[in-house]
Amino acid sequence: MTGSDRDTRADAAEAHSGGHGESTKAILAAFIANIGIAATKFVGFLITGSSSLLAEAIHSVADSSNQGLLFLGGKRAEKPATDLHPFGFGRSRYFWSFVVAIVLFSLGGLFALYEGWHKITHPEEISSPIVAFVILGLAIGFEGFALRTAMRHARPHRGGRSWLRYIRSSRSPELPVLLVEDSAALAGLVFALLGVTLSVISGEPTFDGIGTLAIGALLVSVGVFLAIEMQSLLLGEAATDEHQGRIRAAFAASPEIDRLVSLMTQHLSPDDLLVAAKVVFASGLSASDAGEVINACEARIRDAVPIATRIYIEPAAGSDAAATPGSAAPEPEGPHPVN
Repeated sequence: MTGSDRDTRADAAEAHSGGHGESTKAILAAFIANIGIAATKFVGFLITGSSSLLAEAIHSVADSSNQGLLFLGGKRAEKPATDLHPFGFGRSRYFWSFVVAIVLFSLGGLFALYEGWHKITHPEEISSPIVAFVILGLAIGFEGFALRTAMRHARPHRGGRSWLRYIRSSRSPELPVLLVEDSAALAGLVFALLGVTLSVISGEPTFDGIGTLAIGALLVSVGVFLAIEMQSLLLGEAATDEHQGRIRAAFAASPEIDRLVSLMTQHLSPDDLLVAAKVVFASGLSASDAGEVINACEARIRDAVPIATRIYIEPAAGSDAAATPGSAAPEPEGPHPVN
């Protein structure tokens, strides 16, 4: 199997399930890990006075809150459609993932930047540095476990893609957010460890503040990156190239359709895809026959892309099926819904 084939199958598997079951398990594991990590870091800060440990403790609190928001988004997305929201609430998963980016930027990053600046301008010696080293070592172990768990759940959906490509191309927000968060947490702990180590070796506590500034800059950068990615999903991204190719192939498989004029797709959620198409029917096709062709196309599209839950097909202007004498012409003002 080629790398492209693996990517295609991975996209299909992820889109069909939304990676949601796997995401929930990874969110729970990350939440439990971050609660323990946050408590450990706060104890370490109280004992040592290290600003790096305080910044990391706030970071872990932010991460724990983020896991709660991701879980909330998943639950909100399960609400049934209403008259006000006829396409359902699937985009709640994107919205709350966007809020996660804002929380990481503000609560985690900006606080760390302030605390780092304060530590540099008002340096304080680190007391009991051995405690700081032990706590940072434990935290690295916990964060490594959380990242490993997220990677294990994401690997079946990644296919042959690099991790960065998977994060940027995935239509499911939770696992990519967890991967980015946990990776940033590990990098932040390394910055904290370097800051504390240099402070102890040199006797200069400003290194602790510099480490804290590095943590803040990292979290702000990660928050901006996630906000950009989640904004794109929230606005509505098209189906993947692989899925669009399958949809086009489903239309091409119908001899009664001369031409696919236009195709538009949009993810309403990771596992809810809207498909809108305009086609030219073969000459001499009656309106009733066109309806059967549409239904057959719908079945082929759903077989090829199971998440295509809402399909609308409209005859192009001048299509023979719309002009056949004695047949009911389709409404010209909107797409023809296929249910």
